[in-house]
Amino acid sequence: MLLVADGGSSKTDWILLHADQSIEKFHTGGLNPFFTTEKEIVKSLHHFTPFKAIADKVYELHFFGAGCSSPDRRELVSNALSILFKNAFISVESDTLGSAIASCKNKPGFSCVLGTESNISFYDGEKVFPSNLGLGYILGEEGSGTYFGKILITDFLYGRAPQEIMESFEVTYRLNKEIVIKNLYQKSFPNYFIASFANFMSKHLDHPYIQNLLIKGFDDFIITHIKSYHNYKDYYAHFVGSIAYHFKDILKECCLQHQVNVGNILEKPIEELFTWIKKREGF
Repeated sequence: MLLVADGGSSKTDWILLHADQSIEKFHTGGLNPFFTTEKEIVKSLHHFTPFKAIADKVYELHFFGAGCSSPDRRELVSNALSILFKNAFISVESDTLGSAIASCKNKPGFSCVLGTESNISFYDGEKVFPSNLGLGYILGEEGSGTYFGKILITDFLYGRAPQEIMESFEVTYRLNKEIVIKNLYQKSFPNYFIASFANFMSKHLDHPYIQNLLIKGFDDFIITHIKSYHNYKDYYAHFVGSIAYHFKDILKECCLQHQVNVGNILEKPIEELFTWIKKREGF
């Protein structure tokens, strides 16, 4: 059996290839080694019932995960996985590489992530070269869910949004300053709290306020990240993530205005990653 995973901080997508070539899909919690210990990963997977029946039958496992950019973090995840999948050859790589493989395939290009967070890497067809520009969700993450969420929250609390947007936002979330402050400074993962409000944009995509917000965010990402490469016109820019996927029409228009060549736009990398691993390993 072959098992391929794309792991984020909040959720991990898995695809299992059975011996008869049938496919099964699973979803578990996030396994980011920056936020979870080896013991916590083991405990989380051990209690996931579907894995109990197949763990000993998996002979190859490829895991691409958030937080797996350094050798020690990859080793932590690998050690945890090996406890459950005792008979498997285990490979752990970064989610950055996974997104690049899924979106660029085997061709050189830019792999851009626009989801809860945002980043960009250049992929030469074999290796991935992450940018050094990422400043995190407090200072950066242009074009991401946290970027848009911050603007929506502050415009609502300051009363700067159009009246119809203000009313809809209030009915949808029932927010006030105290609730926001508590979630930002007293609870875990404030970036996910902020990014959750990006869903609001889908419901009001026809409103000029939302359209202008998206244009500004995508322009900021393109100018700050893609156009920081002097040769950006020589390659396609591929995108992965919920923000890129659900607002791809506006994203494409922004790229066109900046003479950026748009390639693939994927909501998630797991399907393409699985197909690529399956073909490469000869399953």
